[in-house]
Amino acid sequence: MFISRKEIERLSADVRRIIDGQSVDLRDNLEGRLSILKNDIHTLAGSLSEQASNLQREKSAMAETLADISHQLKTPLTAMMVMTELLEDAPPEKAAEFIFNLKRGLAQTGWLVNALLKMAKLESGSVVFSRTEVYAGELLGLALQPLQILLDIKDQRVEWASGTPYGEVRFLCDKNWTAEALTNIIKNASEHSPEGSTILIGAGFNPLCKWLSVTDAGKGIPNIEIKGLFQRFGGTHKKQGTGIGLPLALAILRGQNGDIEVNGGNSGTGAVFTMRFYK
Repeated sequence: MFISRKEIERLSADVRRIIDGQSVDLRDNLEGRLSILKNDIHTLAGSLSEQASNLQREKSAMAETLADISHQLKTPLTAMMVMTELLEDAPPEKAAEFIFNLKRGLAQTGWLVNALLKMAKLESGSVVFSRTEVYAGELLGLALQPLQILLDIKDQRVEWASGTPYGEVRFLCDKNWTAEALTNIIKNASEHSPEGSTILIGAGFNPLCKWLSVTDAGKGIPNIEIKGLFQRFGGTHKKQGTGIGLPLALAILRGQNGDIEVNGGNSGTGAVFTMRFYK
């Protein structure tokens, strides 16, 4: 098949237009090697354009995430810097208050950084979940270890709900990562429950799944706010939290064929967060 020089020059010009970012449809629906080449170039150009669009979206998402992280870190760090300056000349009772707030701010900042690092590992796909059978009581024990100081400060208790057969419930999951998810859910419950209150833990199973629930002692969550709870830095319910704990917990559960369901309560009763592990 003869291909004229003019056709080659026209195709070359079209390719240069594509390189410059212009949208060009090279397809001509004819037969012959040149038409096949045009179709292949058109397919390649479309694929490269889609990759470029995806890369731009990822860059925009990364920039937004970095801005959120910067904001989340800047607020407690600025407050701690101010308290550090005031601490030098503060009377003893005020100094004790500043020191308490500094410790709390450092703990919150450390928690945020650790949660962000764990979320980054999950999102990069570098986490391989190792599933073993774990009793509900063992998961709760592991989850409570990082929370003892927070619970003591607020004089809160974490107890099994009446009638919960936790001794009989075993979960097939990654013990450490699942305990991390439970820690973040209990921490959220603590932050939104009053001092001296009790957070209730439930466990059970049905034909579809096994479940582990956390019920706080707060005032409930309006249904319209529930979806935002699992958006990074987005939930209005987490005014005292870091805004990363619940999204991290959800990512851990979904990575193990699980999910988290929320009953907002919203009638003077506490919200219920239920971790579900599907069979």
